[in-house]
Amino acid sequence: MSYRWDWSVLVSEPYLGWLLAGLGWTLLVAGAAWVLALAVGVTVGVLRTLPNRAARTLGTAYVETFRNIPLLLQLFVWYFVLPELLPAPIGNWIKRELPLPEYWTAVIGLGLFTAARVAEQTRAGIQAIGRGQTLAAAASGLTLAQSYRYILLPIAARNVLPPLTSEFLNVVKNSSLALTIGLLELTGQSRQIESATFHGIEAFTAATLTYVVLTTAVILVLRAVERLVAIPGLMARA
Repeated sequence: MSYRWDWSVLVSEPYLGWLLAGLGWTLLVAGAAWVLALAVGVTVGVLRTLPNRAARTLGTAYVETFRNIPLLLQLFVWYFVLPELLPAPIGNWIKRELPLPEYWTAVIGLGLFTAARVAEQTRAGIQAIGRGQTLAAAASGLTLAQSYRYILLPIAARNVLPPLTSEFLNVVKNSSLALTIGLLELTGQSRQIESATFHGIEAFTAATLTYVVLTTAVILVLRAVERLVAIPGLMARA
């Protein structure tokens, strides 16, 4: 093998700056997408457990749609197709004037895709609660909305924290697909370094180790949170 190793490219400019910029975009995409996924996912998960049939049907339709279409295809639809389907002024604004369209597309696409998975975790967490809790809430005079707010959702959140940890890790890793629509996050910047220096092994090794460190830090933080909020006998450890 005649490959010439040169790890110094990773600490020289502009390549070190490229890696750090890529890491920053990865964190921004993953963080914003996770906030969106939680907001939409919890809402849809609650809809799937309501006694109202129309609400359950709406929640199920969302989950089945976004969960069964590949994330890469969804990103392409949001980025390339949606602007063409909207009225011309809106579509042109998205394509020509919206700041950072690649970033917002990645956040929306990844967030809504992950929301379907969060919704299933939320539904499972609520349905795992004993019926006695629901009956006790009703007997206490709580409305349905109050029962969810004060009883069901707090307990369900503790129950589903371990699987939600895995979902957040998936968000971090899936953010790498943003490079396919032009956002140079960590993987995209590593590819740029490979193209500029022909030292792809070093560049992608650095990206790999960065992902490992990042996901390990997330796991340690969320495990600490699990211990803080755990209810003995009601919450499984990951």
